[in-house]
Amino acid sequence: MFSDFLYQLRSHRRHFVKLCYVYVCSCALNMFKTIEGAADCEIRSVICFLNARIVLPSEIHHQICQVYGDNAMTDGMVRKWVRMINEGRENVHDGARSGLPSLVNGDLVRKVNESVRDDRRFTISYLPLHFPQISRTPLYDIVSSG
Repeated sequence: MFSDFLYQLRSHRRHFVKLCYVYVCSCALNMFKTIEGAADCEIRSVICFLNARIVLPSEIHHQICQVYGDNAMTDGMVRKWVRMINEGRENVHDGARSGLPSLVNGDLVRKVNESVRDDRRFTISYLPLHFPQISRTPLYDIVSSG
């Protein structure tokens, strides 16, 4: 009977080790303190560290969820960061984003203010007709900030 158990243990060692690991992790789960509101770069640093220790991405995600909460980072994002790190990325901080340039500049503010001064009976509806490149909200902000 015991020899059968040992045979099964040897033949299914990998599954047994995983099962033991899951059991130990579930027992230790209550020992972790959840960290809320962690910075993205902190979580990415943890990914770098665990990846350097050759931890699988799924396990990295599991450990991040244990410590930082379930909504800290998705499994797909963990895998993406592991891939980028393996490709040589070292910086864990967000890069500068190009985005769209702001349409509101000093020249536009000056033109809007001149238009308001020229016609004191203006309305907000009047301004988009003369400045079609800008929506009402930024125009309202310009006028209200004076």
